[in-house]
Amino acid sequence: MKDGTADPAIREIFARFFNGTLVAADVIDTSREETDFRQTVIVTAAEGGKYVLKITSNDFTFPEKMRMWQRTAEEYRALGYYCPRILCDRKGDFPEVEYQGRRCFVHAEEFSPYKPLEDRAADDGTGPGADRSPYFKDIWRMTARIAAKKLDYTEYPSAYCLFERFCPSDRTDEVLENALAWKEAADALPPEFAAQVQKIWDLWHRNREALEPLYARLPTSVFQADLNPTNLLIGEDGAFRGVYDFNLAGRDVFLNYLMRENNDDFAPEIEKIRKALQTACEVYTFSEEEKRAALPLYRCLKPLWYTRAEEIREAGNDAEKIRRCLDQIEYYLTEEIDFASYME
Repeated sequence: MKDGTADPAIREIFARFFNGTLVAADVIDTSREETDFRQTVIVTAAEGGKYVLKITSNDFTFPEKMRMWQRTAEEYRALGYYCPRILCDRKGDFPEVEYQGRRCFVHAEEFSPYKPLEDRAADDGTGPGADRSPYFKDIWRMTARIAAKKLDYTEYPSAYCLFERFCPSDRTDEVLENALAWKEAADALPPEFAAQVQKIWDLWHRNREALEPLYARLPTSVFQADLNPTNLLIGEDGAFRGVYDFNLAGRDVFLNYLMRENNDDFAPEIEKIRKALQTACEVYTFSEEEKRAALPLYRCLKPLWYTRAEEIREAGNDAEKIRRCLDQIEYYLTEEIDFASYME
């Protein structure tokens, strides 16, 4: 974090959004890579107001998308969950500005009165990587209520999209990208594993091809799409309050979102998915098509998750570890899991 109070560019951006005098500007760089530039600036006015400016340059942030985020935050608020309001500038725009040698789009947000779960964990000494499990039902009840609204005001997909790209720089959807990375790693294994690698690849492809037409008929809504501990808002009393950070938000299939947000190791993740489905049923009615799609969707998402390629590489030349990795993947591509029984 650095003080950006003296930065004339930040002062100019502040003046586009707010009246008053800027007296403090704490800059947090949250950039992911050279092509995904993001800065969060916590600004304070002499008159006492505190807000957040978000300055972004990437290929998935632009005014039309930002208005979708703004609308989505309001949909969560309408259900009683706190989300900081996303604010336009004083002309009603999300302006494009010159900032640190880049063309960036800017929006402002209310400063949240609640801290994210990760910060609450740091406050009480439990440290980073805060455990979401105490709030599991709150999270999935909230998300299922959004799913039940079947929001349809955008065609922009969420970052979890399947069978389509999230942004122009993506070559494929992330699920296919993970599978291709696994295939590349698996093809480098000793020849003795080639037949099983090909069998797994063929199983996965047949499943994906069978899923696609069914997936296209599943209901969608518009979700926040990033339920990590840095975005879940917790009150001082320890109660779940809401969510923020909508830059990955968009249209998605509820089942896809639910399964991808519960992406831990295989055994515990199945239990989390079951628990999430049961919690969702308190406020959401799954269709017969969703019940039929749950197993093939799981088989498409999970067996070749990005960690599978890592496991293959980490196995090195250990034939026993390699065989164990491949057997596990094959098992999860063919295991019968009665997800539908948890969707009643």
